[in-house]
Amino acid sequence: MRLTCMFSFILLFGAVGLVVFIHLQDPEEIVHQQTPGIKYNMGFQQPKKDCVSSNNQDRRLRKNTADGAATVKQSDSLEPSESVPTKLQSTDRRQSSVMFAMKDQQKGEEINSIKLYKRRRRFIIKKSPILISMNSSILNLPTLKYEDRNNSKWKSLYQIQGERKRIMRETCSKYKSNSRRIITPYHVSRIFVEDKYRVLYCEVPKAGCSNWKRVLMVLNGLASSTKDIQHNTVHYGNYLKRLDGFDHQGIYHRLNTYTKMLFIREPFEKLVSAFRDKFEHPNNYYHPVFGKAIISRYRVNATKEALRTGSGVKFKEFIQYLLDVHRPVGMDIHWDHVNRLCSPCLIDYDFVGKFESMEEDANFFLHLIGAPQNLTFPKFKDRHSNEERTTTKITQQYFAQLSPSQRQQSYDFYYMDYLMFNYSKPFEDLY
Repeated sequence: MRLTCMFSFILLFGAVGLVVFIHLQDPEEIVHQQTPGIKYNMGFQQPKKDCVSSNNQDRRLRKNTADGAATVKQSDSLEPSESVPTKLQSTDRRQSSVMFAMKDQQKGEEINSIKLYKRRRRFIIKKSPILISMNSSILNLPTLKYEDRNNSKWKSLYQIQGERKRIMRETCSKYKSNSRRIITPYHVSRIFVEDKYRVLYCEVPKAGCSNWKRVLMVLNGLASSTKDIQHNTVHYGNYLKRLDGFDHQGIYHRLNTYTKMLFIREPFEKLVSAFRDKFEHPNNYYHPVFGKAIISRYRVNATKEALRTGSGVKFKEFIQYLLDVHRPVGMDIHWDHVNRLCSPCLIDYDFVGKFESMEEDANFFLHLIGAPQNLTFPKFKDRHSNEERTTTKITQQYFAQLSPSQRQQSYDFYYMDYLMFNYSKPFEDLY
């Protein structure tokens, strides 16, 4: 009696498991599993790994379908000769019947394959990021005008640009793997657009970006002079368009036909400039968002006032935050790598200027694009104008507060920027 009960229980458990398994299966895939001879194209499950367009996949699918149909048609057209014995004719008829059955089966397989393909393609389109083809750099740095070719100053600046671009390309080729060469809207989110003079400017904070935005606004006819534009108007007025605000065609067209430029700055000097601006002056965003998190994590016996306001962050604490792989708060554009902000290994910039030679480089660029002669790059400092600009000497004073290990780690953090833009090591003990 006990054995019978156990056997009945096992049968009941197996039946319930089978019902659950059937319900968990996709009915469409069950049909495919039951159909013999189907070969799944696993490429459908990969989200455009090699950027093959859906049109190419459709053509391959149509070609396979046409080849199969042609094979069946050729088989059907084989008629038995009159001299062939009746037994062979009956055999051919049986083969023909089998082929018709195979033809019907193949049609069913093709329909099921197309359904599966469409379903997977809809999933891929929904889940994959938007991809934009790499700009092919149709337009390079504008050439010098005929009357400028004998000008030693313009020729020298033009040669400097060629050398900067060469170093940047070689560094990218050596250290970066960009075999796919794909640009997403994220990569162009820091690029501002000026359509009248066909300029794309990648914003690098603390490298003259406020004044460059003023220049772009004047070029676009939004102001008559850079002196008339206030700081808040520059950064919060939304008068300038960003490249990621255009559709795919608009982004692609501008990357390939506009003059693309960026201005960079010595990494340590840029970092100290950002620290002084955001943490040594009252700030309603950086103190509560970054300051409180930094003090809470890295300051021993912090006062309640410091924890409440986030004011008074020390440079050493700021560096601890920067080098911490488990930062209590994320990165910020003011101390992020230029390599990440502007993607110079993906976007072929036509002009690379430096903050250290800002006036000369900026006015040379304006000359190249044919800007009005009365427009020059502004020299004024609109924030904390009474305070001395961050110089190499001031930068060294701040980094002297760090240990040799922290200086080395900071250099390693910005190593690609130092290498790509050909800046010398800021301290002799760095390796």
